[in-house]
Amino acid sequence: MSSGLSLAFMVIGLLAVVFALVVVWRRTPAAARPLSQPQDHTKEAEHLRARAEAEATGILERARQEAEQAAEGRREVEEEIRAVKDEVRELRGDLERRELRLADREQRLDEELRRIEDRTQALDARKHDLDRRAAELDRKDAERTRELERIAGLTADQARGELVSAIENQAKREAALIVRDIENEAKSEGEKRARKIVTLAIQRVATEQTSESVVSVLHLPGDEMKGRIIGREGRNIRAFESVTGVNLIIDDTPEAVLLSCFDPVRREIARLTLERLIADGRIHPQRIEDAYERGKSEIEQLCKRAGEDALVELGITDMHEELVGLLGRLRYRTSYGQNVLRHLVESAHIAGMMASELRIDPALLKRCTVLHDIGKALTHEVEGSHALIGAEIARRYGESEDVVHAIEAHHNEVEVRTVEAVLTQAADGISGGRPGARRESLEMYVRRLERLEQIAADREGVEKVFAMQAGREIRVMVKPDRIDDIQAQVIARDIAKQVEEELTYPGQIRITVVRESRATEFAR
Repeated sequence: MSSGLSLAFMVIGLLAVVFALVVVWRRTPAAARPLSQPQDHTKEAEHLRARAEAEATGILERARQEAEQAAEGRREVEEEIRAVKDEVRELRGDLERRELRLADREQRLDEELRRIEDRTQALDARKHDLDRRAAELDRKDAERTRELERIAGLTADQARGELVSAIENQAKREAALIVRDIENEAKSEGEKRARKIVTLAIQRVATEQTSESVVSVLHLPGDEMKGRIIGREGRNIRAFESVTGVNLIIDDTPEAVLLSCFDPVRREIARLTLERLIADGRIHPQRIEDAYERGKSEIEQLCKRAGEDALVELGITDMHEELVGLLGRLRYRTSYGQNVLRHLVESAHIAGMMASELRIDPALLKRCTVLHDIGKALTHEVEGSHALIGAEIARRYGESEDVVHAIEAHHNEVEVRTVEAVLTQAADGISGGRPGARRESLEMYVRRLERLEQIAADREGVEKVFAMQAGREIRVMVKPDRIDDIQAQVIARDIAKQVEEELTYPGQIRITVVRESRATEFAR
């Protein structure tokens, strides 16, 4: 086909060349073609022929390019047609395959539907047969019941009531006998076992008897140190007592002085302060204040260490740091003369032993018991019962509800609901009730001194209060910028009057109000 097109274009090109020659020849004027010059005519004709051939060649080239472009376009169109035909063929095949699959699935669904219909019909027939049998059984049962009622002379309800009543009376009588025997046996066995558990717990706890004192003895390197402690005109000893709130007793005892105070924490801080002053050798009011501050910091560390040692002794490790610190502060707290921290450790050991005998978790019982008096560490800072305060503290620092309930219920301020709370009460009572554990007289003495300090501290403008000389003197430090000399006399008189009205005491109590002004400046 392409060769035929090429031949056609060549013929068209030759005709175009001939046509061009003719046109050029005709357009040439006759005057321009002299007959006398044949050579010129020949050159002109050759020139025209050459130009016509060039034009014909250009026409042929353009015709050939157009033919090639047409052929190339035809090939592209044919290829696109073939691609479309192939795609249509593939789509038709895919559609046929899908139709086959749908037909097969429809056939399977029809077969399944037929099976379901057959099964439904079978079930309906079986149900109908069962209904018929049930109706037959009900009819026969009714006939049997009527026959039994005719023979016995009672209806079914009457016979059932008589049978139930007879069985019920017999069961109640037997149950009452069994319950009475069980109660008697349980009571006897329970008392015996409880007595055994408590006895074993007390026997296995070996704790020293209480020997609390309100006096500490500090040994000196020599008697000449007493004069340095007293200072010029008693300046050092007055400053020491004013800062620490502890009586410093210097008598004829060789190489020893006495520290007297009802508060064991203040007495211990004073002892550490005096030891540090004696070791340093420089004793004057400013050094006394510095040593006192360092002594307070050291006591705080000792309290924390005491709490950690108590928990290690009991095998308890996972407790909040704040609870450990509060537990250590009870090292210097007493209750009726019994050291509270030692009481908690002793109670925890007793509770753990009783829990082991009763097959209860001893770790939980130790935790409940060692924390049951934790509120006593804050009773002078927070108002309320130490049991409720301790429960709130334990709840705040993540203790379980069993522990919290045991703490708040150990004095029956909350109704006891768990075994752990009951055992905590028992361990607390055993530890506090054993011989030599507590002394009522010391506790009453401490309470009287605390009340003396509280009466004075309630006055406006009072900065610090110390009960001195075993309660025979109250030393009150007031703020000089708020209280003048006349007001200081009024405060002393008011305190004395309130003490006379509220407290019972032997002899007399001296109230000393100290108003001291200090001016401090640094030379740089």
